[in-house]
Amino acid sequence: MASARRIETLADKTLDYGVDGMRMVLTPEHESSFEELLLDWYSRQTAYGRIAGTGSYVPEGRLTNQDLQKLVETTPEWIQTRTGIGERRVVGEGQAASDLALPAARRALESARVGAEEIDLIVVATVTPDTWMPSTACWLQARLKCRRAIAFDVNAACSGFVYALSIADNFIRAGKVKSALVVGVDVFSKIVNYQDRGTCLLFGDGAGAVVLEATTGDSRVLSTHLYADGSGAKALEVPAGGSRLPACHETVERGLHTVTMPSGQEIFRSAVRGMTEAVQAALDENKVTVADLTLLIPHQANIRILEAVGERLGVDRSRLFTNLERYGNTSAASIPLALDEASRGGRLAPGDLVMLTAFGAGFTWGSALVRWG
Repeated sequence: MASARRIETLADKTLDYGVDGMRMVLTPEHESSFEELLLDWYSRQTAYGRIAGTGSYVPEGRLTNQDLQKLVETTPEWIQTRTGIGERRVVGEGQAASDLALPAARRALESARVGAEEIDLIVVATVTPDTWMPSTACWLQARLKCRRAIAFDVNAACSGFVYALSIADNFIRAGKVKSALVVGVDVFSKIVNYQDRGTCLLFGDGAGAVVLEATTGDSRVLSTHLYADGSGAKALEVPAGGSRLPACHETVERGLHTVTMPSGQEIFRSAVRGMTEAVQAALDENKVTVADLTLLIPHQANIRILEAVGERLGVDRSRLFTNLERYGNTSAASIPLALDEASRGGRLAPGDLVMLTAFGAGFTWGSALVRWG
């Protein structure tokens, strides 16, 4: 918050305050409510991130429940009932994260009517980068020709987009940038063991993106809330490929470069609790209720988690946005992909309140409340 101090009392008893190098004049009768007036005034001097455009992209390849029935012991009906997923999109040979991020980003830029050269910051949320070095954001920056943009990746797994959105919004609030491209992309088909029934049923590939622009208006990212608990790290991980277990014949033979999830029940309980509490924190901070929300867009993990979160919060199914049936769990891509579909499908109008929430490996979780427009 701004630092404020009274600097003088004028002859007409008007109070003149210095606020971070600027001035606001208040008459004496306002002094008792100065703090409230200051907060309101200061909020109007500060730029915030507004979602000016959205975009998404999914690869052409499809992996259906019928296909998975040929790989592991299951039935299409069991998968649909337990997960809510009917099919997933998967990349083709040679496709990487930036190949999905690029068309998603271009569509977001087109939606926002912003040229790539105008972007000041690129934040890519992913756990399946093109390369460990450099970042996927740098590969994307080169392909978009955003030559002046700061570019880096964020690894927060399925919570990645909410983390990246918060980072970009805070860059804008700090006055460091005026525009940002935020991308969530993952290519889980490259790190899934298709003999592991516990994970291969869930994940798909995709990308989503938003353009944030600085605004002093009411339509903006109202607040973001981020959390982590590293004690849950072993519950969902890719054990090898980092500096602790570098790639070698043994790690490959043991399947340590693929997703492992020893306890689905632990993740279920933690995800429901985490997303519910993160949503409530956003509601409380902004002094609104669930009834004020137009849409709740949660990370598309599986239908049982989504329904449990909705039930705990008291959000009816008509306001709980899902596209899980067509894409599966696309990790960091799931929220921006869903947000783009909601926007282009006419589900959001200027002034609407939309709540985003996610939970992912780490554990990480969070929420963002956005006023659309």
